[in-house]
Amino acid sequence: MTLTRTFRPLDSGWTLRAERGPAAAGLEGPVPAAVPGCVHTDLLAADLIPDPFLDDNESALAWIGLVDWTYATSFAWEPDGSDRTDLVFEGLDTVASVALNGRVLGSTANQHRSYRFAVRDALVAGENELVVRFRSPVKYANEQSVALGVRQRPYPLPYDAIRKSACSFGWDWGIATYTSGIVKPVGLESWSVARFAQTRVVATPAGDGGTITVDVELERAAGAASVPLSVSVVVNGPGLGDDLPGTVVDVVGDRAQVRVDLPAAWRWWPAGYGDQPLYVVDVRLHGDAPQPLDATHRSVGFRDVRWDTTPDADGTPFTLVVNDQPVFVKGVNWIPDDALTVRVTRDRLRRRFAQALDANLNLIRVWGGGLYESDDFYELADELGLLVWQDFLFACAAYAEEEPLRSEVEAEARENIVRLAHHASLVLLTGNNENLWGYEDWGWKLRLDGKSWGAHYYYELFPGLVAELAPHVPYAPGSPFSPGMGWDGERQTGPHPNDEQHGSMHLWEQWNRQDWATYLDHRPRFVAEFGWQGPPTWTTLTRSVSDDPLTPESPGMIVHQKAMEGNTKLTNGLIPHFRMPEAMEDWHWAMQLNQALAVRTALEHFRSWAPHTQGAVVWQLNDCWPVTSWAAIDGDERPKPLYYGLKHAFAPRLATIQPRDGGLAAVLVNDTAEPWTGELVARRLDVAGDALARFTSPVSLAPRETVTVALPADVATPADAARELVVAGVGETRGFWYFAEPRDSALEAAAVAVSTEPADGGTRVTLTSAGLVRDLTLLVDKVDPDAVASDALLTLLPGESTTILVRHDGAALEASALSDPRVLRTANELVAS
Repeated sequence: MTLTRTFRPLDSGWTLRAERGPAAAGLEGPVPAAVPGCVHTDLLAADLIPDPFLDDNESALAWIGLVDWTYATSFAWEPDGSDRTDLVFEGLDTVASVALNGRVLGSTANQHRSYRFAVRDALVAGENELVVRFRSPVKYANEQSVALGVRQRPYPLPYDAIRKSACSFGWDWGIATYTSGIVKPVGLESWSVARFAQTRVVATPAGDGGTITVDVELERAAGAASVPLSVSVVVNGPGLGDDLPGTVVDVVGDRAQVRVDLPAAWRWWPAGYGDQPLYVVDVRLHGDAPQPLDATHRSVGFRDVRWDTTPDADGTPFTLVVNDQPVFVKGVNWIPDDALTVRVTRDRLRRRFAQALDANLNLIRVWGGGLYESDDFYELADELGLLVWQDFLFACAAYAEEEPLRSEVEAEARENIVRLAHHASLVLLTGNNENLWGYEDWGWKLRLDGKSWGAHYYYELFPGLVAELAPHVPYAPGSPFSPGMGWDGERQTGPHPNDEQHGSMHLWEQWNRQDWATYLDHRPRFVAEFGWQGPPTWTTLTRSVSDDPLTPESPGMIVHQKAMEGNTKLTNGLIPHFRMPEAMEDWHWAMQLNQALAVRTALEHFRSWAPHTQGAVVWQLNDCWPVTSWAAIDGDERPKPLYYGLKHAFAPRLATIQPRDGGLAAVLVNDTAEPWTGELVARRLDVAGDALARFTSPVSLAPRETVTVALPADVATPADAARELVVAGVGETRGFWYFAEPRDSALEAAAVAVSTEPADGGTRVTLTSAGLVRDLTLLVDKVDPDAVASDALLTLLPGESTTILVRHDGAALEASALSDPRVLRTANELVAS
């Protein structure tokens, strides 16, 4: 298909120059620049700076954010006969002035939107010079903070005063880069008569079929206001056949709406609930010439989605319902996958999403301190069935509602609502992260002293824009949020935003002040954030920190621990459960294990209360650099033990033992579409594996049902708490309960036999335990940096065996390497002397 509209990328010949500020030596002249790209990646490619992710290079490179940078290129151009030629920037980070042949076209101050400049009058036949001058984001943010009025935030630099990714200024898990750059494609777009300025596509299921509704808005070239135009829509996808005719409507003014009724349309489902059929909607703009003037397409899925917040006897639920099916949300929070975000590719996102699916996840929340992610992100989510909860980009701070911020916020919101709303995976837009809560509880009211803080955005602007542009997409004013909240112009009304009886809540008292065992004191309706820290994998840690000696508090370790009093909280959280190890590798394992136990314990507890509790979103799936953090997957893409804790706790079928009514109960969770029947067997054992009491009961669970079975006192009551445990389950699905913390138990040194054999994709490893072994994990990256185990955190009773696959390239791994005490780790060695 030949279009009248053409796009010519301007992605070659770029140079980068430091103009003003404390630039390092060697930057007196221009260096080659990649577009898309950023200052850091260009300087890295030119070998002018060290890797910012290593040791304390972050501090050594802080000057980058204080420098004004200039990108420049030249390109040849000749008139092509089109009515209009526009210079289009899909993304500029962040504060820039754009000039073509010495003529300033305009300025930008928002990373989260695109920019378009009409340039026909500025272009010349032959060579043209394009220059983009970036201001220091640090200096600009400080200036704007003074101009708008200083507002509350958790970190020193005023990220709230600039429309740039908040975490690029540093976070309690993230490096501060303060980078600048042309971070998305740029090019010349030529067109005639008219082009699509906005295209919105909605897929609505109805019975066995569905309806596609396409709304378009046009921009017309000068002199083309009266040219008759039409829009055609063709839909292709499963079940439609090849003879479905296209639909054509005339444009009225600058708008058109096309409706296509489909006799058959297969339903799109989240992962774990069904398939993800997608339909391609081709939209074309026609004038009086044979070739279309413009064309675009969207891939859509037919599903309906809502969040049930109907009050009940216990408060207000927050239940996701897809195609009339309540969905227990097994979620994770998402941050940018690389602090230098231009390096995140579609393949990298696919790897991360594959890890998420392998961990039994069904939802990713894109956190409000990061980015509106790339089209690749949402397209992959549609394809794979990963639900997306997207925050508007406001996090943990009060934001000015005055100009120039106000107009920029509306522009970015409009653009991104339209860009994202057609995606089947998108199930929630949320106004902000923790700002409603912060306004109530973090002392903002006093210190704001009457200043605006963002209420207009969350309670008025965003819901109004969603209603206008995407009424099919659910919206919540914030996270956490209690349904029934509002803003009367002076104060928030209704329930507290972080009330566990209403809507979503964030649980951070455990990490900050309490033991993780207190997760069991809460019965929230929905948990949108909670988590526990742990260090990255050993290979990632030792690649990024070269301290000698390496200790938990050596200089590089502290640089790569961003949380306030992070190591103190790690210690305080470990001591109730394990004694503090002295050797570095033992400390590393203990903290990784404690992270996994904390989150696994919480998730099993939350799932045991379904459907009262209908979701848990763990903080966090991923890291943006090598760091001690809450992530399950570290900055080098390696899974930590926590990853396997998620995989177990979010398994489709779960058996867990929970305290109930002064005793114990076995809770069975069937999150599958099939019934689950069998015999529940619960045993009280001693550490030698001898049965001290036994209980059985037939059980039958309907699809998506949770059943609680009280255990009799002889099973639930120990004679010797230090030496006893309870095992309960159906078939191979089982859970464990320990009457004493590991540090107070009689757990003995692990004795595990290891055998290996070659297997497709790696090495099959059989593990056989002579005695009780808790949370057996192979830290396989110590043997092969690229190796990944299929499972971990395995508990074996005396005499039991299990088999896992270690995926890697090359020859099979030796049993001796995997049985090395540095590699084969358990909870036992943190207890037994």
